[in-house]
Amino acid sequence: MSSFWQWWQHLPSKIDPVIFSLGHFQVRWYGVMYIIAFVVVYLLIKYRVKSESAEYDMVTIERFFSWAIAGVLIGGRLGYVFFYNAGYYLMHPLEIVLPFSAGSHGIEFTGYSGMSYHGGMLGVAVAFVLFARKYRVNFFRFTDLIVPAIPLGFMFGRFGCFINGMLYGRPTQVAWGMYFPMGSAGLLRHPSQLYEVFFEGLVLFFILWAIRKKRFAQNAMAAYYLIGYGVFRFGIEFFRQPDVQLGTVVSIFTMGQILSFGMIVFGFTILFLKRKYSLRLVTKTS
Repeated sequence: MSSFWQWWQHLPSKIDPVIFSLGHFQVRWYGVMYIIAFVVVYLLIKYRVKSESAEYDMVTIERFFSWAIAGVLIGGRLGYVFFYNAGYYLMHPLEIVLPFSAGSHGIEFTGYSGMSYHGGMLGVAVAFVLFARKYRVNFFRFTDLIVPAIPLGFMFGRFGCFINGMLYGRPTQVAWGMYFPMGSAGLLRHPSQLYEVFFEGLVLFFILWAIRKKRFAQNAMAAYYLIGYGVFRFGIEFFRQPDVQLGTVVSIFTMGQILSFGMIVFGFTILFLKRKYSLRLVTKTS
């Protein structure tokens, strides 16, 4: 058994994040996992449209996907800039949109270093609102269709973070801890990416998928997603290494926890307003 744990603890250093290279061009697992995530979500929604919902067709879904992808990319980038590294990007504003930096050796290609889940979520929320308004679809019924599939797609994105060796956890002594090449040498750390894969991905997916047809969840799947993800992420942040440029933001809490707490509050607010509105309708018709 000790040989297994030794293999497990050193697994991140044995994984090559690059699938193949052509000169300076690299295809990395991290990017491929994002593609897989969108494909998985698309297929799950396609299944729901064909077997459960006659209200929407696949033309509408495919049209929305271009909006959602734009929301993820734009929101995720801007979320990282403003939530996690505003000071740096105020000094280097062009790097927000350009994958280059001016260093001592001139202009260097750096790629885009930093995406925020919460920013991506806000971007998708804006995409939902604008799409619903433009194409005259019911916002809550449409989110009921889409949202249950999202956690399974998110699972692949977080697994991409694990393969890339990023967003690792805090130092630990537990047997299932891992040594991450990007972390401090010789420090065993929580594999917090895998915690997120399991709880924010698989567990949340099964919960939302199980309740998607329940009466209490109608017009409220977005609220249950916000609460579920917020609770899991808030807890896992205690095991995840805080961003080096921020550390903890309020007492012992990280920026991720503050944003996740906001998700929980907003989710419960939606449920409260839904219940209040429903009761008002019952009162008027009785």
